[in-house]
Amino acid sequence: MPLSEPAARELLHARDIEIRGYRRGDGLYDIEAQLTDTKSYGFSNQDRGFIEAGEKLHHMWLRLTVDDEMQIVASEAATDRAPYTVCPQAAPNFARLAGLRIKAGFLREATRLVGGTAGCTHLRELLQQIATTAFQTVNPHRAWREARARGEAEIRGTDKLDRRIAQKMLGGVGAIVDSCIAYSADGPIVRRRWPELFRAERSAAKTDADTS
Repeated sequence: MPLSEPAARELLHARDIEIRGYRRGDGLYDIEAQLTDTKSYGFSNQDRGFIEAGEKLHHMWLRLTVDDEMQIVASEAATDRAPYTVCPQAAPNFARLAGLRIKAGFLREATRLVGGTAGCTHLRELLQQIATTAFQTVNPHRAWREARARGEAEIRGTDKLDRRIAQKMLGGVGAIVDSCIAYSADGPIVRRRWPELFRAERSAAKTDADTS
């Protein structure tokens, strides 16, 4: 178990999110997510009556179909289970996402189209994870295809690939530096991949602090 041993406890609520990236036969990609919420006890709901323990309180789907350039070709959502009968009415509005490109500012643009009363909080929550899954699906697969076309067993140019992902997702490699511990400006990964952005003086200061 990766975490420490927990105290004695009882499961009350479970949220499960599953996201898959698919390569379609027509060359496009489907990034498909589903979200479910369940509780370990039964309770009454005004719109649905009694919801049994383990019965889905929320069960929602969202699929974005994108091309090689992360342009959304089609968007489809569905709400199978929700606490209110009105909730499924938001799903068709997510078709409005077609035409957007997954890049820096994507979530802001998506919120403009399906935010507030036009959308569904839980479906919107999936967009962040779908966007990052799209990058993990499309860009590495394209690099793999290009490597195969060159007759290579390995993907070369991971630095260029990382730059392309960062440019599309964050607005540039500079934005990814210091975004997490792995991409610390004074760390070995930035030094290896983007030496022009490496902060040698910060690395030296950290070393001095560790040895003092």
